[in-house]
Amino acid sequence: MTRTVLVTGGTSGIGRAIAARFAADRAEVFITGRDPDTVERAAEELGVHGVACDATDPGQVAELAARFSELDVLVNAAGGLPQAEPGNGSALDAVLALWQANLAQNLLSAVLTAASVRDKLTSGGCVISIGSIGAERGGGAYGATKAALAAWSASLSRDLGPHGITSNVISAGYIAGTNFFRGQMTDERHRALVEETHNKRPGTVEDIAETAYFLASPGGRHITGQAIHVNGGAFTTR
Repeated sequence: MTRTVLVTGGTSGIGRAIAARFAADRAEVFITGRDPDTVERAAEELGVHGVACDATDPGQVAELAARFSELDVLVNAAGGLPQAEPGNGSALDAVLALWQANLAQNLLSAVLTAASVRDKLTSGGCVISIGSIGAERGGGAYGATKAALAAWSASLSRDLGPHGITSNVISAGYIAGTNFFRGQMTDERHRALVEETHNKRPGTVEDIAETAYFLASPGGRHITGQAIHVNGGAFTTR
């Protein structure tokens, strides 16, 4: 039976790779992004459905959810590292704006989307949210909101578990070839991040996509409430 998969932030980077992986399995995949032109182009290239939606806007999220009668897989890949916006306010105003932007993009986007489709998730389905090694590394506002994402996902797992639905976070380490660093990645920083790993290579978007695909497979049915660290050993757990 064909599965229905929704990937927020699916126009580039990790989200796009996850959408491509599920599309290769002949799932009916929907991707979202904030820019209509970008969404349309990515959807055409991937052979999936595209919906322009700002996952931090409750009205737009509700309209997105209304498209589905049932949903098998939700992947919360929307998010990123917000840029500090110049302004005329005080230094505290700037701090508040930065934290609010991180909360909106990296936590509330997932919370709103999951809440909007919660009653449409099928038994045997799953919610997968993309976290970050920054949650373990004192990553400022970004790391704090990714840590909160993991705590929320664990709570969601408890609520959805009795309905046969799993909820997990994939905590990604350094992933090369994305626009996360907005062109600010230096060769020195790249080498340092690779050196932290045990296998001495950067992660790829395909590493995360394959992990997401596994969590949505029969083999992942008893994995829930977890933060799955995919970082080549740069951060280890016991």
